Amino acid sequence: MSEALNRLIDVMAKLRSPEGGCAWDLKQDFRSLAPYILEESYEVVEAIENTDMKGLKEELGDVLLQVVFHAQLAREQNLFDFDQIANYVADKMIERHPHVFGDRDAATANDVLRNWETDKAAKRAAQAEAEKRRPSALDNVNTALPAASRALKFQQRAATVGFDWTEAKDIIAKIREETDELEVEILSGASKDAMEDELGDVMFILINLARHLDIEPETALRRANRKFERRFRGIEDRLAAQGRGVAEASLDEMEKLWNDVKRDEKAELALKNAV
Repeated sequence: MSEALNRLIDVMAKLRSPEGGCAWDLKQDFRSLAPYILEESYEVVEAIENTDMKGLKEELGDVLLQVVFHAQLAREQNLFDFDQIANYVADKMIERHPHVFGDRDAATANDVLRNWETDKAAKRAAQAEAEKRRPSALDNVNTALPAASRALKFQQRAATVGFDWTEAKDIIAKIREETDELEVEILSGASKDAMEDELGDVMFILINLARHLDIEPETALRRANRKFERRFRGIEDRLAAQGRGVAEASLDEMEKLWNDVKRDEKAELALKNAV
């Protein structure tokens, strides 16, 4: 193990020491730390999206800290330690890459994924047999995943057994069908539960379209969020230049400013691409 990693493990052990350790660190357990590892993972994604390599180094360090923290908690309870975590991951990577560490052929990335899915399906079938139940293509899709990520996993699994559209245009037709059904529920004054059901169908099929376009839905939505934030702040800036705030502007005024910001953004992008 590297000297730097050993140093980090030793630092964490000291922080968790009942004698001279940190009161906050000593108070933590697996459950209390769970939100932090999620938060740190999102911050890694943000650094990548911003092409912030200094930030990425720091955020990856924060994720590593969480791993070391959980390993220390486990070691204290004689469950496992950092070495066991690292060896488990190394063993899994060797097992999942027989085209590198074994004699299986996989010339392309698609070949690798196809082999991977075949091996995982065989493991799911073996697990189902051991549990004396019928195997499903949807077995072991993590219930803790965000809903959009879980929907994508379901769709990917279903596609491996042929339950899938062949072309994106067929999905667009389905989107229209689902939005029409949602509109009927809204206009008929349906219950919130009925509208939620139809809205969920719209969101699910949009994720399916993203999959067919080879677009990560979470990435696309994060991009839309950044765009909205940028343009709304543009509205605020233009109103501030007039000595006004958004609360003093009408919806029509803000809509016009939104379109102005949007037009100027496109013009600026076109100029940049022309240079």
